[in-house]
Amino acid sequence: MDESDARWISDTFHSECPGREVMEHVTGRWVPMILAALTPGPMRFFEVRRRIEGISEKMLSAKLRILVRDGLVERTVEPTTPPQVSYELTELGQGLSRPFAQLVRWISAHTPEVVAAQQRYDDSVNPAGQAILSP
Repeated sequence: MDESDARWISDTFHSECPGREVMEHVTGRWVPMILAALTPGPMRFFEVRRRIEGISEKMLSAKLRILVRDGLVERTVEPTTPPQVSYELTELGQGLSRPFAQLVRWISAHTPEVVAAQQRYDDSVNPAGQAILSP
């Protein structure tokens, strides 16, 4: 690998950087919430699904599979009947989950301000309160 190859491997802005796929995986819909949900410790599949309202079993399963493959989440199968499966953040996943948990806290704290800003914007674009018709 020469110097030019080394540059794009760690430069997410470069079109061929593997970090682009990682970026897509960790910022995709549901992933920040999954990581934040797993921050306190191991959870079984149904606990994660119950914690994150609105996510389907299929979507949660797919996202967890990606996170396990990426080394961010560990999947443990207990040899019971029926088998019990739990998910837990790896050390790598814990490092990523902290900023996501902080993001979730920020969103919770500032949602009223964002909603108010959206309303002000919508009112300024449509001051008469008329229905906006789509083309």
